[in-house]
Amino acid sequence: MSGVQMIRVGLDEGEQRLDRWLKKRFPHLSQGAVEKMCRTGQLRVDGGRVKAATRLEAGQEVRVPPLPDAAPAAPRISRGPRIPESDEAMIQAAVLWKDEHVIALNKPPGLPSQGGSGQGSRHVDGLTPALMFGFKDRPKLVHRLDKDTSGVLLLARTDRVARALSEAFRAKTTRKIYWAVVAGVPHPRMGTVRYGLVKAPGHGRGGEGEKMIAVHPRDIDTTEGAKRATTDYAVLDALGSRASWCALVPITGRTHQLRAHMAELGHPIVGDGKYGGSGQENLGDGWGAQLGGEISRKLHLHARSISFDHPITKKRITLTAPLPEHMQRTWKTLGWHENDVPDDPFAEVE
Repeated sequence: MSGVQMIRVGLDEGEQRLDRWLKKRFPHLSQGAVEKMCRTGQLRVDGGRVKAATRLEAGQEVRVPPLPDAAPAAPRISRGPRIPESDEAMIQAAVLWKDEHVIALNKPPGLPSQGGSGQGSRHVDGLTPALMFGFKDRPKLVHRLDKDTSGVLLLARTDRVARALSEAFRAKTTRKIYWAVVAGVPHPRMGTVRYGLVKAPGHGRGGEGEKMIAVHPRDIDTTEGAKRATTDYAVLDALGSRASWCALVPITGRTHQLRAHMAELGHPIVGDGKYGGSGQENLGDGWGAQLGGEISRKLHLHARSISFDHPITKKRITLTAPLPEHMQRTWKTLGWHENDVPDDPFAEVE
């Protein structure tokens, strides 16, 4: 039995659920044990009572009560499940750029960044042994993309580089530009969304049904759990008034931020069943793009580019990810061309 422990949340550990963070450190803990410790007030964050699903922030202090010792591990015959050759080839083909410190992937849509409730065992984090390329350690995720969002995803080869990149995200020196197809055409064609976001209760056992609710800026301070969120958007092209190609820049990095913000504007991202419903529903301005077929079935959100200061060389690196196949087909169908728009549509007005 261990004694009481006070553990500080690391710089690269923010935005994780408390239960998942705890079980990474103490793998022998069951979900039931974690929930009981929360329910009885034994497990606390910065001195306050919490729930298992509470999201941690870097720098917070977690009080962990005495824990039972882990049972002796059974001798292992193998080094763990072998990554199928097809998955190994897939994740290696997704490498966009790499050096001895950083790896950038063009994450395919449908592949989760990390495991969790309902995500199964096939995810980027679980495939990192295929990205070691002769180094002794597995690369580490620095940030995440939603399962159905494609595009640039950074991994660090060392803890030091992971901490530096995580701090750059928090300091907002890293710039990400997403491309999306949204229902309707936002007016004005360039603007900033400042709705706060608060998490609605999850419907699944592990909170996998979680959804963010937009909160008017004037109500953020009086809404429990609400966090400020800011998104810049710009319309790059449009198909009449039915759909538009938008560039989106998340100034903050909240869960589902871009999807929730565009839906709140009345222009949900095409194919987003959680925030926008079917492309055939909700007729009206911005709702019901009625593009039909595959276009309405798959999420059209892609992390197009990222710019960051290299933690070691200090050089500014800008990486651009080609569109996934389903978005390439949509661009072709709608007559849009990737090279017809500026790399950063916001640069000219800054």
